[in-house]
Amino acid sequence: MKTIRYSILALLIFTVMSCNSEKKESKNLNVEVYETSESGNKLTRITEFSKVDSSAVIKLLPEQKFQTITGFGGSFTESSAYLLNKLSKRNRDTILQAYFAEDGARYSLTRTHIASCDFSLNNYTYAPEADDMELKSFNIEEDRDDLIPMIKDAQAISQDGFKIISSPWSSPPWMKDNKAYVGGKLLPKYYDVFALYFSKYLEAYKAEGIDIWGLTPVNEPHGNGNNWESMHFSPEEETDFVQNHLGPKLEADGFGKVNILGYDQNRAGLNEWVDAMFKDEASSKYFAGTAIHWYESTFDYLPEALQYAHNKAPNKYLIETEGCVDSEIPKWEDDAWYWKKEATDWGWDWASPEDKHLHPKYAPVNRYARDIIGCLNNWVDGWVDWNMVLDKQGGPNWFENWCVAPVIVDPVADEVYFTPLYYTMAHFSKYIRPGAEVIGVENADADLMVTAAKNPDGSIAVVLFNEGKMSKDFTLMLGEETVKVKINQQAIQTILIPTKTK
Repeated sequence: MKTIRYSILALLIFTVMSCNSEKKESKNLNVEVYETSESGNKLTRITEFSKVDSSAVIKLLPEQKFQTITGFGGSFTESSAYLLNKLSKRNRDTILQAYFAEDGARYSLTRTHIASCDFSLNNYTYAPEADDMELKSFNIEEDRDDLIPMIKDAQAISQDGFKIISSPWSSPPWMKDNKAYVGGKLLPKYYDVFALYFSKYLEAYKAEGIDIWGLTPVNEPHGNGNNWESMHFSPEEETDFVQNHLGPKLEADGFGKVNILGYDQNRAGLNEWVDAMFKDEASSKYFAGTAIHWYESTFDYLPEALQYAHNKAPNKYLIETEGCVDSEIPKWEDDAWYWKKEATDWGWDWASPEDKHLHPKYAPVNRYARDIIGCLNNWVDGWVDWNMVLDKQGGPNWFENWCVAPVIVDPVADEVYFTPLYYTMAHFSKYIRPGAEVIGVENADADLMVTAAKNPDGSIAVVLFNEGKMSKDFTLMLGEETVKVKINQQAIQTILIPTKTK
């Protein structure tokens, strides 16, 4: 009898445990899944879900909140704008709609150049007359044919609007010690005049109906090897310029809300720059944040440097303002190339021996996906691609510094090619909106890169990247709700968890 009693008791305990288990069983998580893959998906809606019980669980932790997203997007350059004007109206509209419309990539953060850069048709400045200390000769006529119409057409298409960061590659040459567009330093006697130059620019663009959200004092203050427009600043010199000249001038002229982002070059130099910019309250006052580029390495997103910059100025912006596949001529209508490790960057040929390891051949999609996810997981709040549109040569570029853009065009044949990079960018820009908060993620699969953000409307966007040659099954968990998902080999995937309705 004793044995029977214990058996009955064991049965009762098992029954109760089973009932409790059923009560706690995970509910189905409602999601929308979009994928771009080497196998041919292009932001394709995935409707067949995994049937595999995977031990790999990706758990979302919305109670863990990190940085607020400023936006994602690309850059308005004279080269891109010029090419758009060479296309039929239908193709021009198709491209702008693809970047800015609600059913497109919904770009929310952009960049443009102040006067000429390498992706201009020629060298030009807005203040051509030497020693014009009041800048009476200031004008933006060079921008009226191409650049301004492209920006205004994008504004007309964008439902939510977008922010613009503007950067000069150089001051007017006459303000520099070498009197040239390329290289040289801004002479201290022209610091106030160069500050006026920015104010005049903001005023002129405002008159065109274009408000500029942010500025950087100069693109790449370390220079670019004296190849195209550039101007050198040390961290201390730029901090002095912003603290004592640019910041006060913009404030006095009613542009005090324009965000000044310091540095604007590769991440390996971050530490010394943020140490100077955010040294004390006075040096920090007019800096809204820091701008960075990715050209230091084709695979390393330098998380330690990003963490250092955030910790130095936790309440300031940290924005990637430029990145592209450089030192390459685009591969026309060859999707496969963008998934293969065949691309090279400037460092493949020119990096110093001790830095050569940072520049192996790489797959363009991998570089974009890895870098953006890595940035988001290390406090970066905005990510801006370089040219939106280039031609089959990778230009026009007056220095013949050929690069790749997400959209490649043949203006002679009036043809357009949306490369896999366009869809890669859209995985972030379309679904992670300005004001979203990056949230915590527990990721049990070390071979998958994952980031997640909760949008202002309450929806959650999860972006995953599978660089491997095998598909992956995993379980996505939010609270007690779960969903089984499969990501293809060599694929980037956005999982959108819609806003819950009461």
